[in-house]
Amino acid sequence: MRLILSRRMRCMVYALDADSAISTPRMARGQVARTLARVVAEGHSLTDVLPPGLQALNDPRQRALLQELAFGTLRWYYRLDAILAQLLKKPLKQRDSDLRCLLLAGLYQLSHMAVPSRVAINETVQATREIGKEWATGLVNAVLRTYQRQSAQLEAAVEQSLQARYAHPGWLITRLQADWPDDWESILQSGNQRPPFCLRVNLQQLACDEYLALLQQHGIDAQPLPHCPQGVVLESPLPVDALPGFADGRVSVQDGAAQQAAGLLDAKAGQCVLDACAAPGGKTAHILESVPGLGSLTAVDISARRLRLIDANLSRLGLHACVVQGDAADPDGWWDGRPFERILLDVPCSATGVIRRHPDIKLLRTPEGIRSLVSTQRQILYAIWPLLSTGGMLLYTTCSVLADENERQIGRFLSGHPDATEVEIEVPWGRRCTHGRQILPGEDQMDGFYFACMRKRS
Repeated sequence: MRLILSRRMRCMVYALDADSAISTPRMARGQVARTLARVVAEGHSLTDVLPPGLQALNDPRQRALLQELAFGTLRWYYRLDAILAQLLKKPLKQRDSDLRCLLLAGLYQLSHMAVPSRVAINETVQATREIGKEWATGLVNAVLRTYQRQSAQLEAAVEQSLQARYAHPGWLITRLQADWPDDWESILQSGNQRPPFCLRVNLQQLACDEYLALLQQHGIDAQPLPHCPQGVVLESPLPVDALPGFADGRVSVQDGAAQQAAGLLDAKAGQCVLDACAAPGGKTAHILESVPGLGSLTAVDISARRLRLIDANLSRLGLHACVVQGDAADPDGWWDGRPFERILLDVPCSATGVIRRHPDIKLLRTPEGIRSLVSTQRQILYAIWPLLSTGGMLLYTTCSVLADENERQIGRFLSGHPDATEVEIEVPWGRRCTHGRQILPGEDQMDGFYFACMRKRS
């Protein structure tokens, strides 16, 4: 039986289909407003709040849009916020933090994305309904259209502020100017770049050249990573399940700076090694791949959730370590009394060297938080040092570029420990500091990392 629809009913069906077709980007924009509000207003990490947002969206295009908007808006937050302040007659209420984040994401689309202006404005306006703020459709429309008309003037006006110009918090700019007077601008500019997608080839399974050839067979453009014998950098990021051999443990995702740790540790066959603050286990696995004949490797972390990441990484790679939940600042709770010949101490830090990978760091870190981290680092370093055997070596690392966490921390430690002597790091990368060696973000495509080696003497 044929179903005959009236003209009005056909129009209703068409309207429903059209609405369904355009609901996908509106849902993503609504989700980004909620996700960003949890970072900006509530202080949560994007790493924690983004996955639930992605899971709430079924369409891969939605998820890609959410990810781009979340990372991009946070990357340029301080500039976008300064522009928004010019466009609002009065600040939004605290309870409307999701609406404010939606406006920031709308400005990001207009200023940094190839989305047609008409689409960006219309879909952002419609997304106000997704977050239950239908009363604000006129406000969102007016703000975005005013920016579209006056973008040149608005962008020029915020250039007067260093915080807006470099899209970093003012306190951090001041610290970088003091610590790196000749490099602070390049550090800030690197923090606003998209990070490279770097891999570490498991040399127990195949050579780096062999994996590059395998990538080429799959139509994936890549090249060797400078200063990293196991390193490969892809021309474009890919999901890990699209990487040939990833599931079989042939390759892992790891930045080139992090790949330097295993070589600097210089572990030998038969030695007992401690990887303190080990999660998520990338360096743990690299040490095991580099020295198959280790006597033992103990990986310690305080977080039970993050320890599961170590287990998952080791299982995929077919490696084994003694994985222990414990506080590195209180070894009595987990140490059996046997000293270690090598210790990798990758302490909790500000992560100011990896802002390009984690732009939410710009909002989540504070000067007070840095002081607390410096204190925690000192406690851990002092607590772990007695676990090192005489003649053994400890490698202290951070992904920070702040001197208080790095060379000053090591300087204080050395001055108070006559049994500790610094081992010079003679390598072709990074730059020598008063103590240790620093890679600044973007140098040789690497993240910002700090390394200091110390040997225990009798």
